[in-house]
Amino acid sequence: MLLTMIQVRVLAFGALKDALGPNASSVALWDGATVSDLVAHLSRNYPHAMLRGIAVSVNAEYAAATQVLRQGDEVGLLPPVSGGIATRTANAHDEIRPEPDVVTYLTREPIDSNKLTAGAKQGADGAVVVFDGIVRNNSRGRSTLYLDYEAYEEMALSQMRDLAQSAQVRFGVRHVTIVHRLGHLEIGETSVLIVVASAHRAQAFDACRWLIDTLKTTVPIWKKETFVDGAVWAAGEPFPTGLGLETKDAS
Repeated sequence: MLLTMIQVRVLAFGALKDALGPNASSVALWDGATVSDLVAHLSRNYPHAMLRGIAVSVNAEYAAATQVLRQGDEVGLLPPVSGGIATRTANAHDEIRPEPDVVTYLTREPIDSNKLTAGAKQGADGAVVVFDGIVRNNSRGRSTLYLDYEAYEEMALSQMRDLAQSAQVRFGVRHVTIVHRLGHLEIGETSVLIVVASAHRAQAFDACRWLIDTLKTTVPIWKKETFVDGAVWAAGEPFPTGLGLETKDAS
């Protein structure tokens, strides 16, 4: 009996993009193959690729190891990441006004922290808490020259919007801004900005801390660090339970 084959598109990010190369961009599998089958196939054909501890997306949504793949699916291979209802995705050239209650976007332009912070404020707010993540000149004892960020952009934007809305529900804050920079960043530039506005400071502090900690483990953005003596993709933290594939699935 002949097996029916399907073709899936594979998008690798971060260090996996370098390890797999362009030959892994399209993979043929038998009909009924799962995410786990795809990872096992890649592990056999690219034994040098670090596929343990990754997460996998199918059509820009996190997927379980048991999810069955279909013809034409877009499968993302995601190494651990580096790091109000009125919702929209802004762009870098928008004029940021006090509304909407959620502002999320990716940009390759410098982030204007002061403008975004001012735009988040309204008269009912008693507190605005800001996390301004900046590029420092050293990492793990090595002198840093610059950073480069890349993202699975469609999925990253969706995850950022979901995070902002979840923070509003979970902590009762009024406004959330999340902006992340992509591309080449020099020392001292802002890589990620989170602004939380709320009637009360405790909720604003808690929401801001939760947002940056969760963003760093769930939003598919990766960082390449260039040092005076070489360049590496930054090792991310393990994915939260339920997102990363089990070790046995990648073997």
